[in-house]
Amino acid sequence: MEYFFDFEKLSYVKGKKPSGCIFCLVRDKSPEVPNLTVFEDDLFVSSVNLYPYNPGHIIIFPRRHVLDLREFTRLEEERITGLTKYFLDILQELHQPCGFNIGYNMGKAAGASISHIHLHIIPRYPNETGIADLLAGKRVLVENPLDTAEKIRKKIHHEPFSSLSS
Repeated sequence: MEYFFDFEKLSYVKGKKPSGCIFCLVRDKSPEVPNLTVFEDDLFVSSVNLYPYNPGHIIIFPRRHVLDLREFTRLEEERITGLTKYFLDILQELHQPCGFNIGYNMGKAAGASISHIHLHIIPRYPNETGIADLLAGKRVLVENPLDTAEKIRKKIHHEPFSSLSS
């Protein structure tokens, strides 16, 4: 299936979506959604964000459908911390950002557009806002998310969390 990448997030928020949880569809490799998965294990899936704020914008979400991070098991807490550090290292090497935003949005009032807990890792750079952002309310992306996902996949080491396996 071929996908058209519309980088205007508003069209995603207001537009037609596949039925069901998008992250569960990604986890299950549904043809209804693009697969930008860069790493997965028995507990989590890590994917490039389809609507990235910057190249390298990663989302990490649990395989099981969880709404609140307080529902994580101890092992899930350890694993997501390990995955976060792992992707920080990969993104630092790949994109050399000057900083990162790392966080969750829990609930619609907090900006969560998907009801399945997920952690964002967003590489940040000085002077990011461009003229298109200011005048048109659009983001200019310097890299297609498909290309970003492929670059990250090439940096992934096999079984980086074997010591955390259950």
